[in-house]
Amino acid sequence: MASLFGHGILAYTILKVVDHQNLKRLTVLAILSAILPDIDVLAFNFGIPYEHMFGHRGFTHSIVFALLWSLVLTLIFSKTKRVLFISVLVLSTASHGVLDAMTSGGKGVGFFIPFTDERYFFSFRAIKVSPIGVEKFFSDWGMQVLLSELKYIVTPCLIVLLIFFWLKKYRK
Repeated sequence: MASLFGHGILAYTILKVVDHQNLKRLTVLAILSAILPDIDVLAFNFGIPYEHMFGHRGFTHSIVFALLWSLVLTLIFSKTKRVLFISVLVLSTASHGVLDAMTSGGKGVGFFIPFTDERYFFSFRAIKVSPIGVEKFFSDWGMQVLLSELKYIVTPCLIVLLIFFWLKKYRK
């Protein structure tokens, strides 16, 4: 998996490009939604293996989960801007699996669970896989992950944000 930081930064970028109204509630929901799929690491505590559809990078990393989760949040938190909410939340939640499919480790991402339990990676897999657990993250491995994310997630996100803000200012 990419780290929580990488997932949050990508969600923030998606939000800023799509949401022109700067809704604070949507900002929080988008970032949390991009991080949420890794709740599936708790499955290890219940003896659920990685490869199971409810294992790590399984159902919570799927497109179906992104749609269902986003629909629920939109119905709860938005009365008027539902198209905006569901768009940002689906993209933010689904972005988690996309980043994980670009990492150097793991057993793939179950994008199409529950229709198939096949796991996928992208051909580009340069993002260093983040260790599971806080204590392992604060190590040389964790530093390599952050440097990898700086190069492959943060820098592209900053470029997109700068271009977007420049275009927005130029149009005024």
